[in-house]
Amino acid sequence: MSKTTTETEPPPQAVEEAAERLTTAPVESDGPGGIGAFGWLRWMWRQLTSMRVALILLFLLSLAAIPGSLIPQNGQNAFKVETWKAQHTTVAPIYQKLQLFDVYSSVWFSAIYILLFVSLAGCIVPRTWQFVGVLRAQPPAAPRNLTRMPVYAAWRTEADAAAVNAAAHRLLRRRRFRADLAGGSVAAEKGYLREVGNLVFHLSLFALLGGFAWASLASGTGGKLMVAGEGYSNTITQLDDFTGSRFYGSQDLDPFYLKLDDFTSRFQTNGDQIGAARQFTANVQYYAGSDASKLKRGEIEVNHPLEIGGSKVYLIGHGYAPVITVRNAAGTVVYTGATPFLPQDPNLTSTGVIKVSDYGDKDGKKTQMGFSGFFLPTAPVAFDANTGPRSLFPGDADPALVLNAFAGDLGTDSGLPQNVYQLNTKNLTQLQQDGKIAKVRLKPGQAWALPDGYGSVTFEGYKQWASFNISHRPGNAIALAGGVLAILGLIGSLFVQRRRIWVRAVALPDGGTLVELAGLGRSESAKIAEELAELAVDLQDDAPATDEPESGPESGRESGPGPEPDSDADSDADSDAESAPESVPGPGAPAGRPHDETDGADPADEASAPADPAVPADQNSKE
Repeated sequence: MSKTTTETEPPPQAVEEAAERLTTAPVESDGPGGIGAFGWLRWMWRQLTSMRVALILLFLLSLAAIPGSLIPQNGQNAFKVETWKAQHTTVAPIYQKLQLFDVYSSVWFSAIYILLFVSLAGCIVPRTWQFVGVLRAQPPAAPRNLTRMPVYAAWRTEADAAAVNAAAHRLLRRRRFRADLAGGSVAAEKGYLREVGNLVFHLSLFALLGGFAWASLASGTGGKLMVAGEGYSNTITQLDDFTGSRFYGSQDLDPFYLKLDDFTSRFQTNGDQIGAARQFTANVQYYAGSDASKLKRGEIEVNHPLEIGGSKVYLIGHGYAPVITVRNAAGTVVYTGATPFLPQDPNLTSTGVIKVSDYGDKDGKKTQMGFSGFFLPTAPVAFDANTGPRSLFPGDADPALVLNAFAGDLGTDSGLPQNVYQLNTKNLTQLQQDGKIAKVRLKPGQAWALPDGYGSVTFEGYKQWASFNISHRPGNAIALAGGVLAILGLIGSLFVQRRRIWVRAVALPDGGTLVELAGLGRSESAKIAEELAELAVDLQDDAPATDEPESGPESGRESGPGPEPDSDADSDADSDAESAPESVPGPGAPAGRPHDETDGADPADEASAPADPAVPADQNSKE
């Protein structure tokens, strides 16, 4: 009644566990694997390299990136950071200490990043090595009792057992299974692309993180604002701002020349989305290197950068630049040019300042002048007393310029840096006119005679300006390739089914052969049952089914008592499902029997369970 195991054969429990294990994932430990500090360190390492911790770290990395998308960053737009700080003076110092203006180079973001690197590396290396070992090994041998598998079929035939096994081996190889014929049974396995996809997914995440890391170490960004008609060379002296990295400094800037010919903006003029942007296009001329004869024309749009050498030029903003001419009391032009004003709302109500450092002398003293005000692309007929000057539409339908005038010392001769978009009025006096603050509203072409004989200001017209971000990020291609491969690997790991099929043909004592088929899938899917049914049908050509012997259920057994069926109703149901003679199909009708547990039976339970009386588990069985 028991199966004899020789010393060279693996224990039945080991065979069962090998057959039912359909993954190369390491077995996780529930606690420290040793005693003392070394045991705790080994346990902590296993936890760090587990899938659970890797997912937690990936989730934390996603959370940590949120402030970087909500709060302006120094590496992207330093001026916007300074503007944000000026508007949020209470929380700005706290954010500064928490490194929220430099999220992606902060200590806490780097810590999560490095831990995720280590976790992925510690998971990938042993898992890959184990997977290679599985590929080189033969599929696991057939379990002792195939009836315990989730999908099972059996029938009797008059064909030779060895010929049936050989035919099954041939059919499985034709279906591109890795098949092995040994020990009177065929073991076959398929679906290794699932594990390959899993490994590709992990390796791609590693490449993705590596690309981001390389980009942060060898990248640099600069900013440049240009009024239509202006150009610049990509050098540190002509950039408005520059942020480098450890392996990319100002001396590594890609040499090129860029000129903004004109800027085209278009906004919706009717409907519910009136004022919404419909087109932003910067028309430029450029050439790489120092050869001006290779001048080219190009267009830069939002999310459509221009690539010059190893850098990409992104369009990040636009606005208006009033063209203003200032004359002193003698009528001499002391300032003229287009001055960019910065938008403050969706309708491009823009604020700006004009600093005239070379005004000259007034009343025997050296004098400087400053002007602050608003540019309104579409000005209302009258200003609201509560809101002040506000534009009604972002397009230049009815432009106007509103100015205030100051005289005194701008502080530009002190040698201290100043913000070109702000006016320091500490040493300035605001001009008065008729006992009120001197201010004016001008249309293009109009002039303003300044009070107290300070000369005049003429609003000549306006131009459009565009701001660009010049980015050098060498790791983007690696990160993109990693992202694409990660998606492909995830698709493979989700949709490819890992499965095993066993075929065993054994000669019966009373003549004939019993053919058993069993299948095991890693997940609950009908695919394994369908494949087993198709294999059973194909195998009918070499092992046609025959009718059951009329001698009753005792046929097909050796003499000797078998286990008596239980009279209990539940036992009868189990007997009907697994060991009743009806479970062996008649001729031409192989049947599959689904099992409640898709992961197979517990080896300990199976070892203690009696063999099926109607279907011998092995030709060496004593039952």
